[in-house]
Amino acid sequence: MRILAFETTCDETSAAVLEGRVLRSNAVFSQIKLHRKYSGVVPELASRAHLEKIPFVLKGALGAAGRPTPLRPGAFDAVAFSRGPGLPGALMVGRVAAETAAELCGVPLIGVNHLEGHLLACEFAGGRVSKPLRFPLLALIVSGGHTELWHARGYGDYKVLGRTRDDAAGEAFDKVAKLLGLPYPGGPSVEKEAARAKGQGPVFPRPYMEGTREFSFSGLKTAVSYYLAGRLGQDFYKRGLRLPPGERAQVCRSFQDAVAETLVRKAADAARSLGLTRIAVGGGVSANKALRAAFGKLDGFEVRFSEKDYCSDNAAMVALCALRRLEAGKFANSLKVSPELDRPGWR
Repeated sequence: MRILAFETTCDETSAAVLEGRVLRSNAVFSQIKLHRKYSGVVPELASRAHLEKIPFVLKGALGAAGRPTPLRPGAFDAVAFSRGPGLPGALMVGRVAAETAAELCGVPLIGVNHLEGHLLACEFAGGRVSKPLRFPLLALIVSGGHTELWHARGYGDYKVLGRTRDDAAGEAFDKVAKLLGLPYPGGPSVEKEAARAKGQGPVFPRPYMEGTREFSFSGLKTAVSYYLAGRLGQDFYKRGLRLPPGERAQVCRSFQDAVAETLVRKAADAARSLGLTRIAVGGGVSANKALRAAFGKLDGFEVRFSEKDYCSDNAAMVALCALRRLEAGKFANSLKVSPELDRPGWR
């Protein structure tokens, strides 16, 4: 089974080739440099960059997979793409590229849920699909734009238990990094600063939201802003005022710990309430070392993370979603792109 896949939901342009259980290639072009000066993704710029780069990314993926020849019948058994959730213009670029490739190869076109890809990315190990998930399990999808808990009962059988009411965890990292004068993307910047922290820093609230499985990180971001205003003055951001390096590192560590502890507690509580002992964590924020360490302290749970190469957006996870659908014979889903795609199951 040979699958060509495309990923263009946000600010990574990616194409991958999956042959059987072996990942032959996973080419990714990141737009971080393009968006850094804006401290966040600009949708129109992202769409244009996808359109410009996708031919070269596809060529790179085919070449790395040992298939440098033009797309033609017999080259692949299926073509897949992320149909959402994501940025509307960016999604359309991936859809058109995949549709064209499927037409040239004369094979089925499969649209998949980008967030399911983050979950199934946990099955990759050393470039192979060698660690199949064991269901049922509690899935935590934690990325720049999404923070969700799912009850995963099998491939394609997912029930959303809770989502963020405002900022996703990744968004909170980006916004706090901006307040602190750190470069975009915020996640790696805050993590790098936090690793330098020494001594006791401020303690920020843990937004557990008792009695619900939903998340809310806007209040935590506001708490950081209030702390900075108290130390530097109300107009600290406009005036370009910054904390001393040592104190900034302490703030980063305290904020990061608050996010990690909240995610771990919410996931563990949800899993216990459902009688689940397995947890799978996927998405860009899952690469964070503090989050992984916090989950590592949980007793009574088997916790799975995707390898760090597959935490951020990539087409390999899209190809794997398509493979699981093909194996189950359930791929006659809607191909319409959906920026707000909120039903992760195979419906």
